[in-house]
Amino acid sequence: MKGALLVNLGSPDSTSVKDVKNYLDEFLMDKRVIDTPYLVRAFVVKGIILNTRPKKSAEAYKKIWWPEGSPLIVLSERLHKKVQQSSNIPVELAMRYGNPSIKKGIQKLADQGVTEIFLIPLYPQFAMATTETIVVLANKIVKKQFPHIKITDLPAFYNNTSYIKALSNSIQKHLEIEKPDHLLFSYHGVPERHIKKSDITKSHCKIDGSCCNTPSPAHEFCYRHQCYQTTKNVAEFLNLKEGTYSTSFQSRLGKDPWLQPYTDKTIDEFAKNGVKNLAVVTPAFVSDCLETLEEIGMEAKESFEENGGTHFSTIPCLNDDAVWVNTVTNWINNWAK
Repeated sequence: MKGALLVNLGSPDSTSVKDVKNYLDEFLMDKRVIDTPYLVRAFVVKGIILNTRPKKSAEAYKKIWWPEGSPLIVLSERLHKKVQQSSNIPVELAMRYGNPSIKKGIQKLADQGVTEIFLIPLYPQFAMATTETIVVLANKIVKKQFPHIKITDLPAFYNNTSYIKALSNSIQKHLEIEKPDHLLFSYHGVPERHIKKSDITKSHCKIDGSCCNTPSPAHEFCYRHQCYQTTKNVAEFLNLKEGTYSTSFQSRLGKDPWLQPYTDKTIDEFAKNGVKNLAVVTPAFVSDCLETLEEIGMEAKESFEENGGTHFSTIPCLNDDAVWVNTVTNWINNWAK
């Protein structure tokens, strides 16, 4: 019997400092998020970050928390419900960090008699800290506790025509209303070393502006290439004029070099250079969350206006958009045939 498991990032159980600390502990101690030796990672996370960041993060979560709970969880649950209603097989929802756990999601499918799972990491672009960590953990859990279950995972879908159509349609609706001077595609950042670690050729990725445009097997696991390709795909689908859109990377952590250009600096420069009406879309996420609602929707908006911009708008993630729901459902039903 076949079943599907949708997996998103996750969220603290509440906005309490304790729950945020527990969530950050699980998240940041993942060796594919902070990829340093265990003792170094433990010192940085448990010795420094968890003693300084949870209170600040809890305040940020409070700004965007909904009466029903975490926006990311609520929106993921809405997507799950609609996909399940249209799917021919059982579908469950899990989070990489926090609740409901991947183990619980697999258990729910196993309880329904499922012996083959279609694992769908809800990330359009591949990255060590997103797609890979989900696939690795799911397979580890199955091998140890559900050896009779087979897992097939959905590869990064940044180049999938149905996904690009869903994303483009959601953007187009916004552009028609807001009519921005410029459209910024802001993707979650990753350290440059993650890009090179994921290079299966061990030589292609130079992060020099040309490697992402030069065909290579490395692109199958290159987050930077896949982000720029997502932007290119949407621009072509919507016939966007050159110069009216660009790509940047947000949410950097620490002092190591991360993918550039940085979103916060890019947005400020737009405002200082005369862009009055800016729209920002965040295609690394399929569900709105802290990074889209607070970091972009609040902090970036305030900074843009302080630097001379007059109108700043954020384009919602796909969330439970009807075209997106249909896209995910079709992936599941086609796999289950």
